[in-house]
Amino acid sequence: MAALATGCSSSSSTAAGSSGAGNSGNAAGKTVDFIGYGDTNQWAAYFNGVFEKKLKAADVKLKDLTTMDAGTAVQNFNQAIADKPDLIVTALLDTKSMAVPIAKAKQAGVPVLVFDGRPDPKVDGDVLQVVSDNVALGKAAADNIIEGLKAQGRNSGNVVVVTGTASSLVTQDRMQGFSAEMATAPRYKVIETQDGNWDPTLSGQIATQLLAKHSCDGIQAAYGMADYMALPVIASAKQAGCAVGGKNGLIVTSSNCFKAGIDAIKQGTLYGTATEDPGTIANQTAAYVLKYLSGQNPPRKQTVKEERITAANVDQYAVQCSHA
Repeated sequence: MAALATGCSSSSSTAAGSSGAGNSGNAAGKTVDFIGYGDTNQWAAYFNGVFEKKLKAADVKLKDLTTMDAGTAVQNFNQAIADKPDLIVTALLDTKSMAVPIAKAKQAGVPVLVFDGRPDPKVDGDVLQVVSDNVALGKAAADNIIEGLKAQGRNSGNVVVVTGTASSLVTQDRMQGFSAEMATAPRYKVIETQDGNWDPTLSGQIATQLLAKHSCDGIQAAYGMADYMALPVIASAKQAGCAVGGKNGLIVTSSNCFKAGIDAIKQGTLYGTATEDPGTIANQTAAYVLKYLSGQNPPRKQTVKEERITAANVDQYAVQCSHA
C-alpha cells in the first residue's frame, strides 16, 4: 500500500499494492492509529466499540486518538503520522482542516482510510474510503417531511433544520440531498438552518430558541440530522406546548437511527429516520481494514447503502437500528 501513500500507485480502482507493513497475508501485529469521533457522541461510542473489538480480535494493535474536537483531531493526526502506523483510520470532523495532514501522510508514506464522510476533493485520491451515502440520507429526510406534511393536508409549511457539524462534508452532502429534494415541493419552505454540531444538548437548545422565535404555529416540520438530535427537538417542542406528530403536530425527521428513534417512530412522535446506524458502518470499516492489512486488494472506495425508515417499514429495521 506504500504505492498509494507515496502517489506512485496504479490508476486501478482497487487499493493496489500491499499494506504499509508488507504483504504478509495476516493482519495480526499490524498497527492502526484511530482518529475516530469521541465517545461523548452516542453514535461514535457504539461505532468505536464495534470497530475496536473487531480489530483487537484479529490482534491488530490499535492506538485510540478519538476526539470530538476538530482542532484536537488535527493534532492527533499529526501525531499519528509521526507514529508511522501501518494505517491511519480517521473520521473528518472538519473536512478542510484535515486536508493538510492527509497530504502530509501521503508525503510520509503513511496510508490513510477515511470513514463516514468523504475527504476534501483536493485529497480525495490520496485516501481509502468507507463512506456513508450522505446525499441519500438528506434526500430521505426531505422525503419524510414532504410526505408527512402532505399527509396532514398542508399546502404550505415552514421547516427548520438542526445540522451536524457544518464544516464537515457529511453535513454538507446531507444538506445537498435534502435541499434538492425539498426544492421539488416549494410550498414547504426551509426558514432556518443551524449548526447543532452533532450535539443533542445543543440541538435541544437550538430548537427551543427557534420555537420561541417562530412559535408553534410558525414551524410545521423539523430535521434533526441524527436521532439523538431529533429527539431533543421533539422534547423542546413538547416543552413549548407544541403538538408533535399526528394530524396537526410538528413533523420531525432524522437519520443515524437509534433504538430511541425507532421507539419514537412507533409512538408517532418521530415521523421517520434513515439508517447510517453505527454498527453497520463500523463492521464494514473493520472488515475493510482487516482486508487491507492482510494484503488483500479492496476497492479504494466503498459506499454504505442507506435506507429510509418510517412507520410503514420500521419493524424491518428495528433490530439493525437498536444497537445504540
